[in-house]
Amino acid sequence: MTSDEREQAVRAAIDGELRLLDPEVRACPDRVLELLDPEFTEIGASGRRWDVESILEVTSGGSVSPESPVEVSKMSGTVLAPGLVHLTYFADNQGRRVWRSSLWRLSDTGWRMYFHQGTLAG
Repeated sequence: MTSDEREQAVRAAIDGELRLLDPEVRACPDRVLELLDPEFTEIGASGRRWDVESILEVTSGGSVSPESPVEVSKMSGTVLAPGLVHLTYFADNQGRRVWRSSLWRLSDTGWRMYFHQGTLAG
């Protein structure tokens, strides 16, 4: 991969990550499904394991309100292999600070989140 291709891959993953944090996107199951890989799994900051179905139950319930959007900082990404990007960042939601890590993989329909993990940060 060229430097430009790596940059484009990281940018696509970051764009997808930020869309998933958008309350309007989270409220629309179809839009969330466009961004999650069918094999998606997450280990949440609570220690709970999530899959596509359980994430849709929570996100469509309006767990993130527009009045208190998630604040993101220190987001960075690395191409691990062609078609696979690793992102890390801090997310602050109403004082709950979480160190987040996600894997995005390129599919026939575009970049989709394959794995996500959150760890509470001090």
